[in-house]
Amino acid sequence: MTELSIPELSLVTLVGSTGSGKSTFARKHFPATAIVSSDACRGIVSDDENDQSATEDAFALLHHIVGVRLRRGLRTVVDATNVQSMGRRELVRVAREHDVLPIAIVLDVPDRICLERNANRPDRAHLGHHVVARQQRELRRSLRSLEREGFRRVHVLRGVAEIEAATLVDEKAWNDKRELTGPFDVIGDVHGCRAELESLLDALGYRLLRDEAGRPVDARHPQGRTAVFVGDLVDRGPDTPGVLRLVMGMVTAGNALCVTGNHENKLVRALDGKQVRIAHGLAESLAQLESEPEAFRKAAHEFCRGLVSHYVLDGGALVVAHAGLKQEYHGRASGRVRSFAMYGETTGETDEYGLPVRYPWAEDYRGRATVLYGHTPVTDLHWINNTLCLDTGVVFGGRLSALRYPEREPVSVAAQQVWYEPVRPLRATTIVTAEGVVRRDPGVLDLDDVLGRRVVETRHFGRVGVQEENASAALEVMSRFAIDPRWLIYLPPTMSPCATAESGALLEHPAQAFGYYRSEGVDAVVCEEKHMGSRAIVVVARTAQAARDRFGIADGSTGAIYTRTGRPFFDDPDRTEALLARLRAAAESAGLFDELGTSWLALDAELLPWSAKAMGLLRDQYAAVGAAARAALGAATEVLATAAARGLPVDELAARTARRRRDADAFTAAYGRYCWPVDGLTGLRLAPFQILAAEGANYAVRDHDWHLERIDALVAADPRLCTGTRRMTVDLSAPDAEAAATAWWTELTAAGGEGMVVKPRASLVSASGTRRLVQPGVKCRGPEYLRIIYGPEYLHPDNLARLRMRGLGRKRSLALREYALGLESLDRFVTGEPLWRVHEAVFAVLALESEPVDPRL
Repeated sequence: MTELSIPELSLVTLVGSTGSGKSTFARKHFPATAIVSSDACRGIVSDDENDQSATEDAFALLHHIVGVRLRRGLRTVVDATNVQSMGRRELVRVAREHDVLPIAIVLDVPDRICLERNANRPDRAHLGHHVVARQQRELRRSLRSLEREGFRRVHVLRGVAEIEAATLVDEKAWNDKRELTGPFDVIGDVHGCRAELESLLDALGYRLLRDEAGRPVDARHPQGRTAVFVGDLVDRGPDTPGVLRLVMGMVTAGNALCVTGNHENKLVRALDGKQVRIAHGLAESLAQLESEPEAFRKAAHEFCRGLVSHYVLDGGALVVAHAGLKQEYHGRASGRVRSFAMYGETTGETDEYGLPVRYPWAEDYRGRATVLYGHTPVTDLHWINNTLCLDTGVVFGGRLSALRYPEREPVSVAAQQVWYEPVRPLRATTIVTAEGVVRRDPGVLDLDDVLGRRVVETRHFGRVGVQEENASAALEVMSRFAIDPRWLIYLPPTMSPCATAESGALLEHPAQAFGYYRSEGVDAVVCEEKHMGSRAIVVVARTAQAARDRFGIADGSTGAIYTRTGRPFFDDPDRTEALLARLRAAAESAGLFDELGTSWLALDAELLPWSAKAMGLLRDQYAAVGAAARAALGAATEVLATAAARGLPVDELAARTARRRRDADAFTAAYGRYCWPVDGLTGLRLAPFQILAAEGANYAVRDHDWHLERIDALVAADPRLCTGTRRMTVDLSAPDAEAAATAWWTELTAAGGEGMVVKPRASLVSASGTRRLVQPGVKCRGPEYLRIIYGPEYLHPDNLARLRMRGLGRKRSLALREYALGLESLDRFVTGEPLWRVHEAVFAVLALESEPVDPRL
């Protein structure tokens, strides 16, 4: 039995004459979806698999399909004769273009077998002996050149028996360690600084093991953590052999992993006797190794030679490479990938010190994996788009740094001294182009991040799709009207009303809200008074310095107040700052900053009165309707009164007109309750009802009792500005509790209140026995507020019957998707993900608002 080892990600090229059994071999060993057949492609482009005139187009299609599959990380098998070097050359090119290994499997069978098989196939019976003979000659010539053509592995199966007995074994890539989930301690460039490495390992909690001479030869963590070295263990520092001895021991014992750095690569070439420039600390390493025993030098040589370019860890969530790695290179294997992993990418220019100018690839990074790397020393650790450089220049007198993963906690120790004078002074992580122009903030959403149809992965709802046309509308809003995007960490979701009451004089009633949650397995809900104002998200920093440090805002502003579409709530920045100052003082007095251990807060609130933000809507829509109705119906009432006095039979029409006039008056009174004059902050009321987030925590998932207790303290600290939220907790297994809540709702709405919002007490809740989210809240609005929404006469029986047919399915779906996106944006922000990742979810909420849903719901 012949065993063939095939890399999991590779381009497998079958080579063999017509009739050699390639298609049968492919179907036996590979899934049908992985096989790209030249005959099938010829059939697609010509409706005839044997139409040789379509060969050029067929292979163009084949190469395209192969390229798409390889780009998506799928092993692909090419089923064609491939006996000519020209055709194989193109396949090798495609494989290299996608940084995968080209593998050749040759099926070498006698001519007579090929001829017999062709004769038994009607579509091949016309092929003569000369065709097979020519292909067999080309095949045999090919056997000598396949490796020179670029195939990294060539398997030759000779004869039918060997072909049939062959088995294939999947071979993982050397860099694929996705099964290792950590926890890890990723350590930056050591450069021969053994003492500092020992100190760092001690700070990380590792216990050193020493040999009889007292030299550290291993280190293990009592909690089973694994160290991962980003390379450049050698050169420049005082003890390259000591560093190698320790790291080699850790790797051998399974306590560490290590990728290659450019300095290991150069050291290997020097030890191989290659012509290299003895510079940048190589001379020190060679001299130090010269004093070591031959056995150690040989072991160190082989260790450095065997280091891989990068590792993919933790299910693909973590990538470690010496100089970093672009997303499209993760898990790939080629000279180009290895070069990038060791050296990064340069602009082709040199700086004033004669060193290459590095292209800031991290600014353009959009991958989901965290990338940890070193290579270019920096003075501080600074996240850029989920990537972090850990080389803090220990050999130059800086620090030796590590990152605990997944905790994302940095640990550093100071250098004992300057061991090697740097050619270029250590720099902060601000990246400047060769032209001296600071590039755009790498964290902000870029145009390419939102163009076209998008899919956003959320923790609580899975994938949420955004259609291209909705994304275009959102882009218009965000680019023209939104606040400074660094404040824009969240947009609130829309909210669905409760199910429509099936009978009675009301369209919405608490019974439907309670019934919905009971059917979803929720045992307790909180009924919160619904404030009739404008939704406002408030982000308030404790100080201007906190705004600078956490949000990157350096203009002196200390927060933002914005609408549910991301626009500034007030046109006047001074008014915004005045309100923020009042709120900040209240939060300080209530002890919120100290209790939550934060320098900033994000609050979800209603800002009252409604007229403070919606004056245009009131004047142009509601007031206009009310004024027109009162004027017309008033005149009609007078005319009908005159007609009745003359004895005309207009009693029914007069009564109907009088009723319509009362409805118009009620309509005007309904919206009038939510309007009052405002002068500066005088008259403004803020009704916060949820603490969305603070440093390191997404509080939107906490139960509502937790939120409202802290909001009560905030209201007590400044009752002239802040309005509390009245509420009632309802046990859904107790009819009396429901009745009491219904009576409270009736009292609220009879006094002119909008109604209430019913929420699961536990906030983030899945339906009983499932992972499906239930609505985070449903609104139950009173009849007079609904008069504003549906018109003065909506309660008339014929109108009410029509409105009972309103569909809520799309609104509910939209509410859940936006809710999940809002939680996702907060999760991403508080865990330190780049701002473009936060904005990906925020932008999606804005885009979904363009979906065609009845705005009255």
